[in-house]
Order: sequence, then C-alpha cells, then structure tokens
Amino acid sequence: MLKRALAALIILISVCNLGAARAEDAPAPFDGDLERLAEILGALHYLRGICGSNEGGKWRNEMQALIDAETPAGDRRTRMISGFNRGYNGFQQTYRACTPAATVAIRRYIEEGAKISRDLTARYAN
Repeated sequence: MLKRALAALIILISVCNLGAARAEDAPAPFDGDLERLAEILGALHYLRGICGSNEGGKWRNEMQALIDAETPAGDRRTRMISGFNRGYNGFQQTYRACTPAATVAIRRYIEEGAKISRDLTARYAN
C-alpha cells in the first residue's frame, strides 16, 4: 500500500508541472489540496521517524520534489512549506514515541495522501 501511495505521489508531482503555464503568484485551483498534501508529508516525516521506519529523509525529500515540480513562488511557496511544518510540529508536540495511535495516524495519512494524489491527477492531468 505504501508503494501505491508513493507511486500516486510521483504522478502528482508530474501533474504539478502544469503549474509552469500559469502566472507564478496566481493561486491554482488545487492549491488547497497541495497544502494539505504538504501537511501530510510533514506528519509522515515525523511519525515514520519515531516509529522506526528507517526511511531517513524520504518524506522531506518527497516534499522537496513536490516544491521543485510545482515551483511555487511567494505566498504559495510559503503556504506549502508552512503546511509541511505544521504537520511535523503538530505530531512532534503530541508524540515522543511510537504508539498504536501513531501507527493508525500513519496509515490514515498515507491513505489520504494517496487519495489527494489520485484526485488531483484525475482532475488536472492531460
């Protein structure tokens, strides 16, 4: 399931290249979804780390790939990065060790991130 979610995220990153055709600071219709995805990536970066996944910077790297593909400027970039940090910091304040609740949160965030990726791909891919 994690591999499918990651594949969906890679597809989403490809779709985000569509953003280059519009004005840099103009909001895209999918900005809210990208901000939510950024928040999910931040949460996963923290939670997978405390749950011993040995993934290192995988989720941070996925966030960087999303930013690189979308190339947001100004407020758009700030909102995406803030979303990632909000996801990370929110769980950092709550969890110091892996718990059953953290494991459930990981599963739900992977599912939600995959769904956002699929929906965006279906709506905005050529």
